[in-house]
Amino acid sequence: MASSQDYLQFVLEQLSELSDISYRAMMGEFILYYRGRIVGGIYDDRLLVKPIKSVIAYMKNPSYELPYDGAKEMLLVDNIDDKEYLSGLFNAMYDDLPEPKVKKK
Repeated sequence: MASSQDYLQFVLEQLSELSDISYRAMMGEFILYYRGRIVGGIYDDRLLVKPIKSVIAYMKNPSYELPYDGAKEMLLVDNIDDKEYLSGLFNAMYDDLPEPKVKKK
């Protein structure tokens, strides 16, 4: 099942207090970027983020889910109605995210 454009727009609205949020469509789903770094994505109308230490510490009860068959587990963000929580989550994880890979020409 692919994610809906409506759900993507809802998540983007919830993240509107952050600068430099972007996304990329990929096989019916959406990869989310924060200031150029991949934070997670929207899979089957669920917001999933990378399972890094800062996110695990920020979430009270982290729930692991598979974005799709054969993928690594990610953390489900089930508190998407709270803009302040989402902004705090993305800011908390930013420093632990890997730098984007430089593409060779």
